[in-house]
Order: sequence, then structure tokens, then C-alpha cells
Amino acid sequence: MSEDDVRRDAGAAVRLAEGESVRDVLNVADPGAWLALDAGVREVRWYRSGAPVPEWEYAATLPDDLVQAGESGLAVALCHRDGRIREAAVRRAERYPGLLPLLVIRCADWVAPIRQYARQLLRDTMEVDTAVGLAPLILRVGRRDRGVFGVQLLEEVLRRAPRDRLTVLFAAPDRGVRRFAYRLAIEDGRLGPAELARTAARDEDNVVQDLCADATLTALATAGDVAPDTYDDVLAPLLAARNPRVRSTGVTALRRAGRPQEAEPFLNDRSAVVRACARYVVRQYGGDPTAWYRMRCAGSDDAALVPGAVIGLAECGDRADTVLLRSLLVHPVGAVRAQAVAGLRALDRADTTTVWPLLDDPVPAVVREVTAALLPSAAELPAGRLLERTGSAQPRHVRGAAFRLLDAHGGAVALRAAVGLRDDPDTKLRARAEQAVVRWRPAADAERGDPEVGRLLDRGRHFFSDRTPRRIRGEAGLDG
Repeated sequence: MSEDDVRRDAGAAVRLAEGESVRDVLNVADPGAWLALDAGVREVRWYRSGAPVPEWEYAATLPDDLVQAGESGLAVALCHRDGRIREAAVRRAERYPGLLPLLVIRCADWVAPIRQYARQLLRDTMEVDTAVGLAPLILRVGRRDRGVFGVQLLEEVLRRAPRDRLTVLFAAPDRGVRRFAYRLAIEDGRLGPAELARTAARDEDNVVQDLCADATLTALATAGDVAPDTYDDVLAPLLAARNPRVRSTGVTALRRAGRPQEAEPFLNDRSAVVRACARYVVRQYGGDPTAWYRMRCAGSDDAALVPGAVIGLAECGDRADTVLLRSLLVHPVGAVRAQAVAGLRALDRADTTTVWPLLDDPVPAVVREVTAALLPSAAELPAGRLLERTGSAQPRHVRGAAFRLLDAHGGAVALRAAVGLRDDPDTKLRARAEQAVVRWRPAADAERGDPEVGRLLDRGRHFFSDRTPRRIRGEAGLDG
């Protein structure tokens, strides 16, 4: 808890103890506000807020001035450090429904009598509308030790709730609440395949998307004969979803729907998992994805070639496809060139001679793939030609790639490259160079006392803390 949090929470407790209403002091719809009040009253000394210490602060029972303060005073007492005061407050809490959030917190209290009485009171008062309103707080308290009671009670009440009350939770801004509500509805079979598919496609939370996408497949598998219209309602949102896992669910569902021809366009999807599912569906109906990829990659229409088809060929092809992939290194579309390099690397055919010329490619994605292909042989690359590419006249993505390869090269040449970037116009590249200088070590087989290393350390003084140059000089065999 920060000092600002301490002051704020202590101030809220003081205002409540002085009789201000709970709604004026707290945002009662925010579960975090109740948790902060609980922590503030119990953990923050009153004198830290600048207020005088009230007599009841150290009392052994619930004092009259808190009782007379009504709901506000009882809110403070429910959070008190003294368990006897908390227990006395819990026994009076049923008079104030507005304090149910604090009762939820007390259900996870470390004092058994408080915990037990709070749980019984919460069970007696928990109705569907109450459960819906308290769900965000109950789920947060449920992460604590002894917090499972509230979650179990919430499940019990919501399982009896009509469908429209759960719908409120499906639209909750708290993603934890949405996850909980959808899990509950899926377990109870309250959602049909079409509704699950729509939710998987539109919800912004990846967990909800995955839950509903998986449940869609399960619902279709257990539904027996499914009408074509049902498949249309299910497949359309899944296949159009932005999340690749959801799209892959839709592609997989095409097999059960008996519509493998609709899986073919997804063979060139931008996502590897979607491409893999499409290949599975096509093969199940006797198709040959590899031949499909080869035909498209060998086609004469450059504009029609999709990058996903290039990497797809590498994923299911073999080394005989190396010639075809190499021919695509000069393709006019940068994304295709990038996937051609990635495909050669996947087939272990991205040799230095083949991909080196693309290190100067104007498309950053191509250079990233080339760099990944060259990294294993970085020590064998021509350091001088790489150093030329770290000059300020080169594009940023080329400078960054050359530096990454030089850093992997190691030795004095890596230090030379890093120090040379001390004035690079790109902030992130300068930061990477600084980190490289600080962690630099001489190569195991390097000659000790290399004067160039000493000159570079002198040039890069502003990169170092006080101890770094002394440590590096010692390891490099230079005078301190």
C-alpha cells in the first residue's frame, strides 16, 4: 500500500467514524473501494491521518459512539483490528443491507466465530439480485484464504436464477465476472451452439472466447443431427472472428458439418493454428494440402499469392520445396518474401549465401526473418559488412538487425558496434546498445590486454556505472 493509499483509506475511515454516510465516502459499486476501506481501518493507525485517536479505537466491545453513528460507524467497526469489535459489529450488520459488501469480506475473516456468523447471515440474506450485485466483490474475496465460501454460495444462488439474471453478468465490465458467468452457464447447458459462437467471436476477453469456442464444438458433438441452418448460425461468426483460436474452432467444425471445401481458403490463413486445422479438415475428406500449396506458390499471378500459402507449404512440405521457396525471395510483395525466408528456415535450408542479400530489404518483416535465420551462424558473418550497416544513413530496421547479429558475434566487434551506437537517433536502439555494453564480456579465446577494448571503454564511459569499467578492464586483462 502506497503512502497516498494510506492517507486516502485512513481519511475515508475517519469520515465514516465522524458520521458521514457510506455513499458519500465510498463508491459503493466498486469492490476495490470496500477492500481498501477494510485494509485502511485495520492496518492504518489513526494518528497517521492527522485525526485524534478516538476512545473506541482500543475498546474491547462495540462502543456506544459507533452504535449511535449508525451505518457509517458500523462500517468502521466491521473492519476493526480488534476481533471482538468485528464480531459485535457482524451481529448487528443485518440491520443495514448497505453493508453486505463488508459482510462478504468478513466471510473470509481469519477469526472463526466472525467468519461463521457472517457466512450464516450472508446465506440468509442472499437472493438472486443481491448475488448479481455482489458478484465482483465475492469473486475477488474468493481468491483469499477461506474465501471459497462466498464463491460456492454465489454459484448455488445463480444456478437457481432465471436466464435473464445471468445475462446481466454476461455483459459485466469486470472480465472475472463474465468468465465466471459463462463457465456456470456452460456447465449447466444454458447456452446453445449459436449463442456460444457469437460470444466467442465478439467478447474482448481471450478466456471467454476460448471457453465459448470450445463449448461450441462440444455442443455440436453432443447434439446429434444438426440442421444446416444451425451450422450456418454457428460457423459464420466463428470463421469471421479475429481471434485465431476461435477461427480454428470454426474451421474444425467444418469437418462435422461436411463442408470441407469451405476449409480450403483457410489453408493460407495468417495464423498457424488455423492453417493446421484447415489441413486436418481437408485431409479428412481426401484432399492434399501440400499439392494445394505448391500449385499456388508456383502460380504465375504474383498478386494472387497470399503469404500464408508460402509458410503453409513449409509447414507440410519437404526439402524438395526449397527451390520453389527460394524463387519467392524476389517476390514483389514483402510479406511473401518474409514468409519465404521463414519457410526456408523451417526446412533448415536458409543458408547464409541465400538469405544474406535480404538483410538490406526495405521491409522490416523480411529483415527480421533474415536476422533470425542468420543468428545461429553470427560468429561466421563478415563483421566489417555488418558494422557498415549500423551507420546512421541506414534504415532503423537494418541498423537494429546488424547490431543484433554483431552482439551475437561477441568479442571486441560486439563492443565496437554497441559503443558506435551511443549517438544513434533511435532511443530504443541506443538503450539496447547501452545494455549490451554493460553486460559485455571478452571472448574466452580472446587475447588479453587488447588495446582496442581499452579505447572502446574510454569512448563508452557514459554507458557505465562507477564499477562497470573496472570489472570489464579486469576481465579483459587491461590496467585498471
